[in-house]
Amino acid sequence: MSKLLVVIDYQKDFVDGALGFEKAATLEQGIYQKVTKYLEEGYKVMFTYDTHYQEYLQTREGKNLPVPHCIKGTEGHELYGSLKDFVNTKNTFHYEKEGFGIAPKDMVKFTEELGEDLKEIELVGVVTNICVISNLVMFQSQYRNADLIIDGSLCSSFDEDLHEKALDVAIGLQAKVVNR
Repeated sequence: MSKLLVVIDYQKDFVDGALGFEKAATLEQGIYQKVTKYLEEGYKVMFTYDTHYQEYLQTREGKNLPVPHCIKGTEGHELYGSLKDFVNTKNTFHYEKEGFGIAPKDMVKFTEELGEDLKEIELVGVVTNICVISNLVMFQSQYRNADLIIDGSLCSSFDEDLHEKALDVAIGLQAKVVNR
């Protein structure tokens, strides 16, 4: 079975930086262990990076969330903590997304690289009700027959109620939510 793990935006600014929140820091060890397991079993791991630029405050997102974060080239844009160990690791790839979800044109590229036979796609990371759910929708649209899984214990949000509601929406989208 071909599987993919997607680690969504586990970057310094979402853990202890500009938009950091306490619950995010608790995910580090579990995500690290899951990435290690996938790689040991010969599967691929994708890391997404929320990516902004100096003009962030002039963007639609910046006008609605006026907190500069994940600015490319800053420490806040980097993977958090021990996950930096996977920056140049075989079978990992890193995608800088300039919005909540992966761009549709890039999903097509990933399909060409990964093949269309992915049977299972698992998502972990932050923020559940924004970027995790957005990327779930993108993968669900591109890989219609793959099993989609969200590990609820390895996702978090700055708002626990929105985290839980996003997991409910994921179930409504026919994803499997585990470890809730």
